[in-house]
Amino acid sequence: MKGEKSLFTRIIEGEIPSFKIYENEHVYSFLDINPASYGHTLVVPKEPASSLHELSPESASELGMALAKISKSILEVTGVDSYNVIQNNGSEAGQTVFHVHFHIIPKYPHSAHQLTWDSVKLDSEDASELARKISMGIV
Repeated sequence: MKGEKSLFTRIIEGEIPSFKIYENEHVYSFLDINPASYGHTLVVPKEPASSLHELSPESASELGMALAKISKSILEVTGVDSYNVIQNNGSEAGQTVFHVHFHIIPKYPHSAHQLTWDSVKLDSEDASELARKISMGIV
């Protein structure tokens, strides 16, 4: 991320108020002010990266641990059994704030939000080659 501070950096630094849920050295979490459902929470690394693949291993690890802890607490407090965890990278994927962030969205019986897509058939030959190429790129 270059230039101006992101909205989330400004929230983390206290320039913009938030309803804080959780904070440690690497992660800040707060209620979404335009929630898809009651308890909709954002989990944000303090490291200013635009996309998930740009995060340091330490920040990514801390995010993973925080997501599990916060999700469990949301389930206990709201009483829901189901929830979505959403994270978008890039404008084509729906990202609107270019600072990595995860949405934890409780799913109630009356919730209107939907996360579905049309699936396609996986070709075994193509899949084998794609899996090989992707696995070779992991360091």
